[in-house]
Amino acid sequence: MRETLHNPEDHDDDEPVGRVLGRRQALALLGLAGAAITVAGSGVAMATTDSGPDCPVDCIAKPEQVEGPYFVDEQLNRSDIRTDPSTGVRSPGTPLALGITVLSIKDKRCVPLKDAVVDIWHCDAAGKYSDFAGEGTAGKKFLRGLQVTNRGGQVRFTTILPGWYRGRAIHIHVKIRTTGTDGKPYEFTSQLYFTDEFTAAYLADGEYKARGPAETTDKTDFIYLQQGGDQMLLHPRRSPVAHTPGYAADFTIALDLADPTTGDDDSQPPFPPTWPPTTPTPPPSGPSTTVPPTP
Repeated sequence: MRETLHNPEDHDDDEPVGRVLGRRQALALLGLAGAAITVAGSGVAMATTDSGPDCPVDCIAKPEQVEGPYFVDEQLNRSDIRTDPSTGVRSPGTPLALGITVLSIKDKRCVPLKDAVVDIWHCDAAGKYSDFAGEGTAGKKFLRGLQVTNRGGQVRFTTILPGWYRGRAIHIHVKIRTTGTDGKPYEFTSQLYFTDEFTAAYLADGEYKARGPAETTDKTDFIYLQQGGDQMLLHPRRSPVAHTPGYAADFTIALDLADPTTGDDDSQPPFPPTWPPTTPTPPPSGPSTTVPPTP
């Protein structure tokens, strides 16, 4: 899907908003609260800090992560992804206003990336994804949608805090599609996480309470641990709108559009409709009752 979609909030300028940091400068930032560092495909070190929305943000090189079995290219251009389009039924859960800013690393500076297609998708409060036969949701399209970045590289979604399912820490999938400097399609796919403390708190309330604590945390999730999940953490804050329940969070991702390896197609082979597989039943305790094979 490469067609151009227009964002009604197309009003910000495209002036540089950051600078690519050298390795020494990035290491110096590690002394600041919340600083994170990684190395881009070009070998340039970059960093960001969680100093708040009023602090200038430098280029952020974030790790790609696996797409997973639940991506469906629904082409739903919408900001509020809580409802199923066919029924209008809204997924229950604590509201989350999620803002994503996409930047392009250009001439050693960061500039907003306009007209990038940003998809997000995640499970509902009960841990189920829409449009997946194995979970009885085929044809449903709740908690999926895309937006197109405006001149400021920004999109904003209204969703809910995700629930949990077996084997994974709580997360939100994100896919960004644009065009690389070589004129070919460019695709960046990753996942956004929450701190274990934050998830433990909201899972103990409302629609989430009945299922109890998450089975898998950030500290025990193999994708989070092996693919740089600590660099993909959201830090939600209470909704700034008076008398409005829920949270708001913002995240920035900078892309090196000259890096063809990162920009490769991230799609995965089809997974079985019953994914994830059921947990095998453990063998019974005590002496074996298996009949020996006939010679």
